[in-house]
Amino acid sequence: MIEFILNNKLIQTGELPGTILLDFIRKNEKLYGTKIGCREGDCGACTVLVGKLVEGEIQYKSVVSCLTPLGNIVGRHVVTVEGLNGDNLSPVQSAFVDKNATQCGFCTPGFVVSLTGFSLSGIKTYKEAIGSISGNICRCTGYKSIERAVEIIVEKLKEQKPGNPLQWLIDNQFVPDYFKGIPKRLQNLSSFNNDIDVHKIMGGGTDLYVQNPDKVSESKLSFITNQNQQTEIIIQEEKCVNDAECTVSDLLQSKVLNGIMPNLQKYFKLVSSEQIRNMGTLGGNIVNASPIGDLSIFFLAFNSELTIIAENGNKRSILLKNFYKGYKEIELANGGIIESVQFNIPEKDFKFNFEKVSKRTHLDIASVNTAIYLVAEKGIVKNVRISVGGVAPIPLLLLKTGDFLKGKGLSMETIKKASEIINAEISPISDIRGSSDYKRLLLRQLFFQHFIEFFPEMFEIRSLV
Repeated sequence: MIEFILNNKLIQTGELPGTILLDFIRKNEKLYGTKIGCREGDCGACTVLVGKLVEGEIQYKSVVSCLTPLGNIVGRHVVTVEGLNGDNLSPVQSAFVDKNATQCGFCTPGFVVSLTGFSLSGIKTYKEAIGSISGNICRCTGYKSIERAVEIIVEKLKEQKPGNPLQWLIDNQFVPDYFKGIPKRLQNLSSFNNDIDVHKIMGGGTDLYVQNPDKVSESKLSFITNQNQQTEIIIQEEKCVNDAECTVSDLLQSKVLNGIMPNLQKYFKLVSSEQIRNMGTLGGNIVNASPIGDLSIFFLAFNSELTIIAENGNKRSILLKNFYKGYKEIELANGGIIESVQFNIPEKDFKFNFEKVSKRTHLDIASVNTAIYLVAEKGIVKNVRISVGGVAPIPLLLLKTGDFLKGKGLSMETIKKASEIINAEISPISDIRGSSDYKRLLLRQLFFQHFIEFFPEMFEIRSLV
């Protein structure tokens, strides 16, 4: 039996663990406030909150229920828009009414749930509030009325005093009173037999459910998420070690990674929406083997290494650059899983940059993406690694270009010559995200942009092109 709490109700179900949460909510529980929209995680109409028990407290995150299997919510608290109803409208709901922030109303429950999740996060800035609804699309309002509603919500949250934040939210009707008893109720739930075996192994499921939802839903699945275990990102023996089951949000919020890369927030805000970042895992992104996987490109530039656990429990290590053998082909035997992704602590005075171009600036799959790790001393390139996506069958590390740049002086001539080597090292194809020629041009411009970011006094785009 799968057990979790849905709003204020204990759920015990024998449904297949691959069953999509959205369908269970609507068909089994008849809660129709959670809407069926795109079924691909893009529109946010099906957004719910999922609360995980961590050290006696619940951490809530917004997710799209259209891509969430029941197996990933075992032992957790799921909140739909119906679970936020009280005697009166909540401050979030009232703000939407007062500022006319809804028209057809189809998207409104998703916005309300996402902003309630923001209210539970303890953050109180307008910028972060807007970020919390990055995965919610409205076709009616033009967004300005929604932005005005968000301003009201943020101002109300600023009244919160130090102390018991949940009690304040209950007293001010952001969430109902039953939220207080959820931690104890979750502690009493039975665990789910989720041993890793030869079944299909599921991480966040954010791509698998887009590609073939019916087949995946009916498959025998094993889930790597642990309902009570906090994922770790730690420094160990001069390496930064990242649990493979870390979500993109875990990476984004990591003090360790933010300490290594001060611009991490800027880079990772280009990676999908808030809801998808709360679901998609590091290991899943790498195993997916997409030629344009953002995290693959990011960690390739750090020359990262994977620790893999075989079906028999033995562990081995492999460099990420050697993990990809061909299009969607990886060096991972049946039953094996990635345990962690680690890289050496960067050299002193290193530089790093990540660039991405897609049809939409945010929430979209890249046409081309690229990252660079660079160490230069007195104008001479000491070490460099350039990773690129969208221009080869695999996430690609540009070995020839890197070899050419090492030991060279930083100059217009050197960078232009390197771009010519890049052009010979890649093999893009024409597809829905752009023609081959367009992708070659994009990568050249993004390669130049790396150096403009690092050395604006030396390089500017007009001179390079």
